[in-house]
Amino acid sequence: MKWNLRLAAANRGIWKASELQRMLAESGLKISAGKMSGLWSGTPASIKLSDLDVICAVVGCGVEELLIPEPGKIGQVAGEQDDEQPAASSSQARPAVTPRRRDGRSLPPA
Repeated sequence: MKWNLRLAAANRGIWKASELQRMLAESGLKISAGKMSGLWSGTPASIKLSDLDVICAVVGCGVEELLIPEPGKIGQVAGEQDDEQPAASSSQARPAVTPRRRDGRSLPPA
């Protein structure tokens, strides 16, 4: 997903992060300067749905304008997982590990 807050805000005449931060605070959502910087200039690692509701209301947009799908990245992630599968199969070729008791005693016969 691509985070698109800056463009969505610019389309509505909000040009500065501090201006949006003030507007959000007036609506009851107080955001620290560091978190606001992450929301404005990057892609946030996480965001609360309740915060997303307030952001959408203040900016005047829908979630679909803030979060834009990037289908091309899905193929890359799947390709990386395919690379990991041969490594996993080579580890399966190793002999099975036999469990041992922690107190040093042997296990009963099978």
